[in-house]
This record gives sequence, structure tokens and C-alpha cells, in this order.
Amino acid sequence: MSQDSQSLVTASSDDCAREPIHIPGGIQPHGYLVSVDADGVVVQASRNAAELAGGAIDALLGQPLAVLAGAEAAGLALRALDSLEAEGIPLYAGSIDDPRDTPGQPSSHPPLAIVVHRHQGVRIVEFEPARAKAEVFASMYPLVRTFINSLQHAGDVAGLAELAAREIHRITGFGRTMVYSFDEEGHGHVIAESMEPGYRGYLGQRFPASDIPAQARALYVRNRIRLIADADYVAAPLVPALHPATGRPTDLTYASLRSISPVHVQYMKNMGTWASMSMSIVVRGRLWGLISCHHDTARVPSFEVRTACEHIAEVLSLQVEAKEDHAEADYRLALRRTQTRLLAAMANTEDFVESIGSDTASLLDLVGATGAVAIFEGRIVRVGEAPGDAAIEALLAWLDTQGEEVFATDDLARAWPGAAAHGVGPEAAGMLVVSLSRLFRNYVIWFRAEVVRTIRWAGDPRAKLSGLSTTLSPRESFEVWTQTVRGRSQPWRQAEIEVGTEFRTALLGIVLRRAEELAQLALELGRVNRELEGFSYTVSHDLRAPLRHIVGFADLLREMDYGRLSDRGKHFIERIIAQARFGGKLVDDLLAFSQMGRAALRPQQVDMRRLAERLVDEESREIGTRRLETQVGELCEVHADPVLMDVVLRNLIANAIKFTGQRGLDAEGAPARVEVGMEAGTGPLAGHDVFYVRDNGVGFDMRYADKLFGVFQRLHRVEEFPGTGIGLASVRRIVERHGGTTWAHAEPDRGATIWFSLPRDFVPEGTAGVNETAAEAASRLAAVSSGQPYKPVFKDLKGTENECVETDPAGRGQS
Repeated sequence: MSQDSQSLVTASSDDCAREPIHIPGGIQPHGYLVSVDADGVVVQASRNAAELAGGAIDALLGQPLAVLAGAEAAGLALRALDSLEAEGIPLYAGSIDDPRDTPGQPSSHPPLAIVVHRHQGVRIVEFEPARAKAEVFASMYPLVRTFINSLQHAGDVAGLAELAAREIHRITGFGRTMVYSFDEEGHGHVIAESMEPGYRGYLGQRFPASDIPAQARALYVRNRIRLIADADYVAAPLVPALHPATGRPTDLTYASLRSISPVHVQYMKNMGTWASMSMSIVVRGRLWGLISCHHDTARVPSFEVRTACEHIAEVLSLQVEAKEDHAEADYRLALRRTQTRLLAAMANTEDFVESIGSDTASLLDLVGATGAVAIFEGRIVRVGEAPGDAAIEALLAWLDTQGEEVFATDDLARAWPGAAAHGVGPEAAGMLVVSLSRLFRNYVIWFRAEVVRTIRWAGDPRAKLSGLSTTLSPRESFEVWTQTVRGRSQPWRQAEIEVGTEFRTALLGIVLRRAEELAQLALELGRVNRELEGFSYTVSHDLRAPLRHIVGFADLLREMDYGRLSDRGKHFIERIIAQARFGGKLVDDLLAFSQMGRAALRPQQVDMRRLAERLVDEESREIGTRRLETQVGELCEVHADPVLMDVVLRNLIANAIKFTGQRGLDAEGAPARVEVGMEAGTGPLAGHDVFYVRDNGVGFDMRYADKLFGVFQRLHRVEEFPGTGIGLASVRRIVERHGGTTWAHAEPDRGATIWFSLPRDFVPEGTAGVNETAAEAASRLAAVSSGQPYKPVFKDLKGTENECVETDPAGRGQS
């Protein structure tokens, strides 16, 4: 439907909605209406009511009701009016012979049923044609007995509608009876039909919502039966036009004889209908649908028949509600069983996000979806048919601007105009979202694929053809018009939205419980970690002395008896000294690594370029004659601990120079290259400065990259490249304490690049371990800058403060 056509239909519907159809100022002339005061005096009447009294209408006004209809009728009507307890509910008072008939003579007029009601303080009496003067409800049961007895055979709503259409068609004798339901947008869908030969069928077709404006729908809920006996009728006006008690037009909302809008009368004629009767199907207080009867000539069903049809509509309403409630209860139960199964699996796994993806059937069945995505802590778990990562990222950015914790749509392209531009296709025409945390972008999103629907309309709903006026006119054509609807999914049912909400609550409970468990675990790990750090610190300190003794005594042995040793003995001595010194270096590195997590951070502005240039110069002094090219790019200043930044860059630059040891050994080969640079962080690293150290050395196989930053992890033989395997572990620990991250990329024999990021808005954590003073920090910086191990004061396992000082066994002093 084009925008112009939609606007035209909307304008027509708006015009209809503004029409005062509840105060038409007259009635249909197949019956009579009067308004009486508390004393039973006629104060307003339809002009045709004078026919009952055989006089002029003006003469009737101000007279007792008995003058119009006789004492019996007046007694029935006034007693019924006095018994009314609520406004707006019509009450059958009884039936009488037509006052114009002579008692004892053959009747020339049908009996009249008397119906009364009170609305806005106005007392109204209506006289309508009836079958007989006998009690109307006694004759009603035979009419509805077949319908009542057949209800148990109707298995679903469609069966109920078919039964109602057939029975009302039989009872009323109208040429065509249709039952149609309204969808969420107000369009009517014909779900059952019964008709005589020669009448056109509408089964399966739809009537646009604009055919019944909002005001008419409201009247259908209040007054649940409406008869138009003759499309060519001339309305009988109310006299006087304004009610004497209110000074306003009389509200005929609950009057069964209320005159009909000329627009609707013309609509009937355009449809080939000259008489119609509609009964409302009201479910849970909402207009669920209508039973609509049509006839191609004028037709006045008796009051008893109308009452029977109204009763069938009431029973049908209750049955539809019961069927829907039963089906809804079964569906909700199935959804909750699925939810229970899914939550049980999630609660019993360490990684509940992964468990969502492992039970794909349950996750999709939970809300009847065809695809789903769970986003938690930056991870995206995709299930079934769902958009790609780029589309999900764009969708999350849009969801961040929305306010609902639970959001559902069956037309995502309309709700999110950027859907198509970001590659969201027909696999995600509908979407149901539950937000766990907007701050951390934690969501569960279900998708439904596009359902292409072909809708058969009873006439083009865009049409606004000629009618009664240029601004208010009915449709003229009811020829089948076919519309193909694309880009929309099946609508989300309320039960699905509710179970999605419950699932969100349960997930938040799991996350909260996990957070409490993790907090407890973090406390325990912190305690254990502090004990391990203290233990490793103490052990490292205590191992230094025996290793120094081994080196010292081996040196003495070599000086005293080296000439008398055999070649094999000399080899043993050298091996002892080399391994003891390596052990000492290992202990020193372990001691330094332990200190990384104990000392408080004292961040300040650090000029990373100046630091890198100094370290490149220092670390390249011992390379001998091999050729080395170095490049330090434009590095920024960072807010970090200067001592630890020295450790980070020194380790990375020293490693880069060490692992290019096979490059630049001769003039013909390519020189060794070491580059230090930086980039601005993007995506998850937005707000970070990203630094790197790149070389063209031996590189490594990326299959083992996860071991690179582990303690004592080595990817090359120690004979080729000496080292303890602690340097990169120290780098990672320092960077993480600064709120950054580390990673690497390499190719064998083509070099490696080690990256680390530092946040621009770094705020140091609270002091951990030893509380360092400014003097201690200066001492630490001086020690590290000179290449000597820093020996802080530490507490051993007994809590005694000690200083890292050992005695040389050879008597050469302290070291």
C-alpha cells in the first residue's frame, strides 16, 4: 500500500471516526421510541410513534405513556425502568398486542416487544416487532437448542465460528451469514460463512480496519446487536430534537432502533446488501469479531430471533475465550517447560553463555524463534539463522538508544531504519530482545525469519471512491484484491514476550549468583595468591645463597686445582658454574616477577619515545659486529609507573634484538631490524594507546601463541636463545596492572610483533603488598636502569622483615 493511498484511507477513517453516530437524531422506522420522565410522562418521541396513538406527535408529548401504548404496556415499561440497577443495559419488559388492533378482532399488526434502558439520566422505551405476545425467552430456547447441543463437537475456534454461522443463517433466514475476527491492526478476516445460492462468498478474505472506524467499534462493544432492516429506510426523527431534560441530542448508544450512519447505509448498498444484522463477539472486554448477516432485500427479523442470535453471540464469545485461554495455557506451559530445561542446563555449567549455544533447540523453542544471538562480556554466541557480527554490532549500537528492557517487533526494518543498510536480511524480519545490561551490552536477541503472506482483500483497501460527500464516503468495490506482504515475521505472542521477560529475570539471577561466587572466589584466590607470592619470594631469596655458594666454591676450585684437572673435570667445573649462574639468574627473575604484583604503582607521565630510544641504545651495545637497524616512531606520553614501563620496553626490545641474532651477520644478508611504534586503539580498545615492538627475527608458530606470555614458557631451545622464560610474563603482568592487554603475531622465520595497550584514563588500583615510598621508587628505578636486580625489604612466611642480601662464600664481601 502506497503512502498516498494509506493517507487517503486514514483520512477517510478519521472522518468516519468523527461522525457522531451515537446521536443520530432519529431511529429506524420499523419500531417506535419514546422517552419518559420519572412519572411516566412522554417527553420525547420518534415522529412515527404517533401512529400507535392515531394522532399527531405534538399531541402525544406531555401525555402519560398509557395514552400511547395502553395501560398494560405502560405498566410493563415503567416497572421495568424502575427495576433497572445499572445504566446502559437494555431490559426486556414484555410483549403486547399492537395498540392499533381492536381487541377480539383478527390482528393486522404483529405484537410488539417492549425493551427499556436508562442512559445519562434519560429513560427510554422501545417497541419492536415480535413473533407473538407469549414470553419471548420460552420461544428462544428452541431456536438456539441445536447450537448449544453442537458446541461440544467444535474442537477449535474455527469450528465454533462455522457452527455459529450455520445456525444463525438457519434461524434468521438472511441470505448470507459471515463470522470474522479482527487482527491486532483491526482488519477483519472472514473465518466462517454460510449462505444461500446466488450470494457472493467472502470466506478467507479480509476487510480493512477503515471499514469500521473506532467509534463504531466502541458502540459494538456497548450495544452488542445492531439491525438495519431496510437500506432504503427514511429515519423517523426525534421530537423535540433536543431532550427537554438535558438540552442536548439524545444519546442512542444502547437503543436497538438507533438510526445508522448514511455512510454505512451506502456501504451496504455498494456491497449489494439491503438488510443486515450484526452481533458482537466480545472476548476479555475487547471486540474480537462480528457475526454479520446480509440480505439482498429488506428484512425485519422478530425480536425473539434477534434475542436468540444475541444469545448465540454471547455463548460464542464465552466459548472463544475459553478455547483461547485453554490453548494459551497449554502454550504457556510448553514454553515454561522449555525455559525450565534451558535454565537448568545453564545453572549447572561453568559457562552458562556457552550452554545457551549448546542447547539450540531449547533456546529457539523458548519463544518460537528461527535464530538467536547471546551477547555477554563481548562474546557473541549465534544460534540458528541470525545476522553476522557486523550487523549485530550495528544493532547493539541502535539498541543502546532504546529504553525498553524487553522489546519486540515483527517488522524490524520499520522499527530500525538502518537494518537493511547493515546487512540485516529476511532471516531477521522480526526480533525479540531482552536486555541484561545496557552498560556492558549484555543481551539475548531472538529473530524470526520473514513470512511472505498473500492477503485476499474484499476490495482494494486503498480505495476511496465517490459516495455521499467529498470528505466522507464508503468503498464502492468489493472485488477481490490480492496483496503480497513481505519483510515481516509472524507476530510475537504475549506469552512469548512474557516468557522472554521471565527468562531475563532468571538470567539476571544466575549472573548475580555467579558474581557472588566469583567475588568469593576472587577473595580466596587473592589470599592464596598473596601466600604464593610470599612463598615464591621467600623461596627465591633463600635459593640465592646456596647458588652463590656453588658458584663461589666452583670458582675457588677452578683457581686452586684447574691445572691438575682432566679435560673432563674442567668440563664439569664449567658446567657447574654455568648452570649455577643460570639458576641464580632464574631466581633473580622469579624474585622480580613476584615483586611485580606486590609493589604499589606510582604512575606519572612517562615519555615513551624517550624511554624507548634510551633502551634501544642500551640493549644494542652488546651485539658485536652484526648489522642492526632500529626505528623508534612517534610515541606519546602515558600515565604509568615509569619503573615498570622501563621493564616492559626493556624486555620487548631485548627480546627483539636477541631473536634477530641470525640476521646481519654478514654483509650480503639482510640486516636485523627492530621497530618500536604505536597506533590509536579502535573497537574494544577505543580510548587506549597501542604500542608494538616488531622485529624480523626467527618468529614463532602462532599455534603456540597462547604459551608466549606464561611463566617459564619458551618457544625456542635455550641453546639457541638463552633466557629464563619470565620476561614476557612480567610484561603481561605489568600491562594488566595498568588496565591494558597484550598479544602477539608472528610467522616462523619472518619475525614477530608484540603488542600492548595502555588506557589513556588509567586510574591505579589500591596499594597491594609492600607500600612503596618515594625513596624506594627512586632506588628501584636506579637499580633497574643500571641492570642490577632490585632488592626490596620483604616479609618472610613468619612475617619477619628481611633484606635481600647474601654473603659471597669466597669472602669477597656482600652482594
